[in-house]
Amino acid sequence: MSASRQSGTTDELGPEEPESGGAELLAALLDGMDAALCAFDADGVVTHWNREAERVLGWSADEAVGRRGFAGWAVRTADAAEVEGRLLSAMHAPGRRVDEFALLTKDGGRVLVRTQSASVRGGDGKPSGVYCAFSEVHAQIDLERSIALSEALFDNASWGVVLVDADLRPAVVNEHAARALRMGRTALLGRPLGEVLSQGVEELESALTHVLAEGAPPAPAEMWVAVRGESGEPERRCWRSGFLRLGSPLAEEPVPLGVGWLFLDVTEAKHTEQEAAQLRFRSQQLHRAARAAAECEDPMEAATVQLDFALAGFADHALIDVVVGEEPELRLVRTVASPAGTPGPRVPGGKSQLPVRYPEGHPAPQCVERVGSVRASAGPGTAPERGREWALARQWPESTVHALCAVLRSRGRTLGVVTFLRGSARAQFERADAVYAESVAARVAGCLDLAGRGRE
Repeated sequence: MSASRQSGTTDELGPEEPESGGAELLAALLDGMDAALCAFDADGVVTHWNREAERVLGWSADEAVGRRGFAGWAVRTADAAEVEGRLLSAMHAPGRRVDEFALLTKDGGRVLVRTQSASVRGGDGKPSGVYCAFSEVHAQIDLERSIALSEALFDNASWGVVLVDADLRPAVVNEHAARALRMGRTALLGRPLGEVLSQGVEELESALTHVLAEGAPPAPAEMWVAVRGESGEPERRCWRSGFLRLGSPLAEEPVPLGVGWLFLDVTEAKHTEQEAAQLRFRSQQLHRAARAAAECEDPMEAATVQLDFALAGFADHALIDVVVGEEPELRLVRTVASPAGTPGPRVPGGKSQLPVRYPEGHPAPQCVERVGSVRASAGPGTAPERGREWALARQWPESTVHALCAVLRSRGRTLGVVTFLRGSARAQFERADAVYAESVAARVAGCLDLAGRGRE
């Protein structure tokens, strides 16, 4: 190699412009490298020295090129023989050789570098020198850590990791995310998120778009989603999601490469949290209802107060039917409807004993016969017209879709039944709802017993 082929210099190559242009191109390539680079000829003389090498050690190309080895300027004299021997040995070795050395900076400091050295061969195929690319060890370690972290996240992470490109399509997916999304890692790549999620896709895409435009949010977000790949009715899952905007480190201007989406399934924890909050609220409502009912002089007014408090966050309507007569001629008479004005059989005044004409198999009479709670529903996805027919046939408001009947008992006697009704905006009654309804029914039954209602 010619010692004059250095950064910022050119050989006197005569009038041949292509060769001169090649030297300029070589100088530009060397100076544009992110890694420091130097080269030696077969005698160990420095032939190339780029700007990154100048930045790391402080020695300019004019000061470095033409020197024999590193002794006395870039390496301590005591270490020079070992360093130069290991560097030049790469000239006769296959492949690249990796070493770590302590080099000297121009201001007298020391910097630990990691080098990669390889042989340079001439036109005859024989070794003619060696080039050495080096960088500060801490920078190399940072890079290796970043690579190792990326590989660990996409292979062994215990939460889902998805790299979403600027078109909002998965570009890289780890094993955990693939299991959560019910598809193979390869099958997910490039698919629109709407083909993967049946619910929650709009919220997720909105979050990804925001991150691309504005950057990562300050805290994780909890999103309820349903995955299309699940058989039967998709189960809604809650994923606690964090987002990171990914930009290219090589661009002068920030160029978004996509979004890193990390998520963890917290469905069970959210259900537990919701159940605990619901239980606290219902306990508070029962407490408030008891205090308000205690101030009522009329026991029937107290029963109505109990229902009014019970409806909050629980149901849309509540009805009380009391039992009159004896078996087998038991009849149910509508006594209370909450809120006031609830559609259905009119609540009679005075001592009227007009029974409600419930059809055979109605949940209210069944509740009395079984002395236990009964749930009923028009069924999911019922057409509005069919739902109205279903409700009106059972003497309920036409908006009713779900019902829960709880028996009213006091002092070992069945006094009637309380019915809670929900519209289509609410979910079906569950077992936990029946427990709460039974607690309300026990308090209402006490008020009815005090008022002398039921079994009249």
